[in-house]
Amino acid sequence: MSTVEAPPADRVDSDSPLPRGHGLGPWLVALARRAWRQLTSMRTALVLLFLLAVAAIPGSLLPQRSTKIEEVSAYLRTHGSLGRTLDRFYLFDVFSSPWFSAIYLLLFVSLVGCLVPRLRTHVTALLRQPPDAPSRLERMPAYAVGEGSEKDVEKLAALLRKRRFRVAVRGATVSAEKGHLKESGNLLFHFALLAMLVGVAFSSWYGWHGSRNIVAGPDGAFCNTLQQYDDYGLGARVGPGDLPPFCVQLDRFETTFAANDQPTSFRAYVHYSDGRGAAQQPARIEVNHPLRVGGAGVYLLGHGYAPVIRYTDRFGRTQTSVTPFLNSDDKLTSEGVATFPDANVDPATGKRDPNAQVAFSGLYLPTMSSTDLNLAQSLHPQELNPRLMLVAYTGNLGMDAGLAQNVYTLDQSRINSGQLKKFDTTKALKPGEAWTLPDGSKVEFLGTRAFATMTVRHDPGEMFVLGAAVCLLGGLLLSLWGKRRRIWLRVSGDRIEAGGLPRTDYAGFPAEFDEIVQAARKEGIFR
Repeated sequence: MSTVEAPPADRVDSDSPLPRGHGLGPWLVALARRAWRQLTSMRTALVLLFLLAVAAIPGSLLPQRSTKIEEVSAYLRTHGSLGRTLDRFYLFDVFSSPWFSAIYLLLFVSLVGCLVPRLRTHVTALLRQPPDAPSRLERMPAYAVGEGSEKDVEKLAALLRKRRFRVAVRGATVSAEKGHLKESGNLLFHFALLAMLVGVAFSSWYGWHGSRNIVAGPDGAFCNTLQQYDDYGLGARVGPGDLPPFCVQLDRFETTFAANDQPTSFRAYVHYSDGRGAAQQPARIEVNHPLRVGGAGVYLLGHGYAPVIRYTDRFGRTQTSVTPFLNSDDKLTSEGVATFPDANVDPATGKRDPNAQVAFSGLYLPTMSSTDLNLAQSLHPQELNPRLMLVAYTGNLGMDAGLAQNVYTLDQSRINSGQLKKFDTTKALKPGEAWTLPDGSKVEFLGTRAFATMTVRHDPGEMFVLGAAVCLLGGLLLSLWGKRRRIWLRVSGDRIEAGGLPRTDYAGFPAEFDEIVQAARKEGIFR
């Protein structure tokens, strides 16, 4: 009866990548070590940084839910399957998506794993004395020889210390080293980059912002609630109830212009209250000079005009609209709409006909040309010859459906479908003029009120990121300016040898070495 001997425990099976008897554990440990070394390499960190920049591109090209949810909804409606596919890959929520967070986290881990060992090595190099001189100094890139004695050793060490070298004296040998600022700057640069990532992440968690067009006057005041913002964005750990209570009212807006009609300054005069029962306080907001209230900054972004339009329907009921018109050029030619969804309510029955609503699409010219009346463009941003050109519509505005709509334009699909019908005539009104429509109703242009576009922003990591950016620039300058090099001097009897070695690419090292040798000769050391 024949038997087959079992192979030794340490024999490698030709069909298995693992040694027999060793198990899967050591192989997984080795694999994890290789993966960690690869992840914490500087090459991987640079690749991840590039990927992070590429991953942020869709967030700037496509509307994001955190800031423009209405535009996202419109995109999904108009693009159908393409929009749903993009949404499936979180391209409308780029900065909170799992894949963007994964790149961010991997970059953070890679930088930490790369920088901590380098920092430990650099600190050790700073605390360690310069290495002893090699036996053959004549093989160094820079070399000089002269006459001297052992009593010159301390003079040589003092000469190098004056030039801010780190010096170590070992008997008749002087070792000097300089240029650790290069690695210090390099580490400072990368740690500052790491700090910027932390600051940006902190701001994305706990920061928030909102924007609004504020019309001058008490009825245009707004308070810090989400419902009163035109658009807003909240951090991942911020809820609507976390917004600090405060209110801001625009009193007036002033603009000064140069001789060439270019604006030179913008000033918004406001009153604000911080929501803690204190009386309103006056303030002035200018570009780059925000109002600080409730831990947030109120910034001035732009300004324009809000036409005051009064409409009297065919039953004699009067309504007034004060709506900001958005600027289309630097002369403040602006466009907008004034809607009256509650117009033409029958006083006898109290019922409102949804198909008898009224709206006006307008073009406002602060300074209309007095020679070319067909020029639909303002000649000056100031109100020197103002005109409001109106187009009247009647029909169903679609506001009863409860869907979000753009308050600055009419729904073109309703105009195309005939749900909104345009009157045949168009009218250009001066302030104080009225226009009687064919149905007997009347619209009056009463004038304008200034409005200011303001954004309210709370960025808790702002100063942290600013400090990191300053350190980043400082570290970059140090890494470019620092040049690491070593110099050795050895006295043997009446002979002095000097050798030098640049540790980095330093074209000026031979000149510096010769300068040190010449300085030693002036002191009578090298003869």
